[in-house]
Amino acid sequence: MATSPINILIQRINELSRKQKAEGLEEWEKAEQEVLRQEYLSFIRGQVKETLSKVKIVDDLPVQ
Repeated sequence: MATSPINILIQRINELSRKQKAEGLEEWEKAEQEVLRQEYLSFIRGQVKETLSKVKIVDDLPVQ
């Protein structure tokens, strides 16, 4: 089973997070971490927008 690109992204974010807690990050790693986080947030925003674009609001008729 192939690993999806978003899962690879999350794995790398988690690796950097663990390293940051254990020993700290170098400047280039901090920059990479920020780029990865922004890419992840962009992906999540896209998923939310896609989901919301499919939502249909239905008004219930009042009960008489």
